[in-house]
Amino acid sequence: MDTLSWTLGSAATLGVLVFGYLLGSIPFGLILTRAAGLGDVRKIGSGNIGATNVLRTGNKKLAAATLLLDALKGTAAAALAGLYLGPDAALAGGFAAFLGHLFPVWLGFKGGKGVATYIGVALGVVPWLVLVFAAVWLGVAKISRYSSLSALVATLVIPVVSWFAISEKTALLFAVMTIITWIKHKANIQRLLAGTESRIGQKG
Repeated sequence: MDTLSWTLGSAATLGVLVFGYLLGSIPFGLILTRAAGLGDVRKIGSGNIGATNVLRTGNKKLAAATLLLDALKGTAAAALAGLYLGPDAALAGGFAAFLGHLFPVWLGFKGGKGVATYIGVALGVVPWLVLVFAAVWLGVAKISRYSSLSALVATLVIPVVSWFAISEKTALLFAVMTIITWIKHKANIQRLLAGTESRIGQKG
């Protein structure tokens, strides 16, 4: 019976990880821009498939849709896993979706930077964390006018809040996601340090 339980548990965990990864790896930015006749979003701007680069096509609605869908795939992966298999599965499913977005198998493992999916995972795991993220983002953005800096600072706050208000497991999940997000934003960090990062509302 113990062996059977372990086997079923392992199969369920594997299923959660595979489902989360495949859901997270759907490149909505690429799909939407191609469907709109705007070509391959990877060939403009930063070459990224996320909402920020989609915005460089000049289509704000597509950028907003990309942001929403990239977030919701993280939410869906975490929420569905949590609904059927519990909170630990929610963390696993959300993390898998996050990795899928960053490293989609369909695009040679070259995906987005992860902020939208990070927010989506937070929504799927502990919804009120999104309010914390939004408050930090808005506060830093108001002071600095840097979108990237605002997101990076917000990702630092989430693991700390999770540690004190939720659980160590949740804090660890977001700490790992934060580290990966910072690594993916290496170029932005270099521009911030050099003072060449674009500010919110800045043209060109």
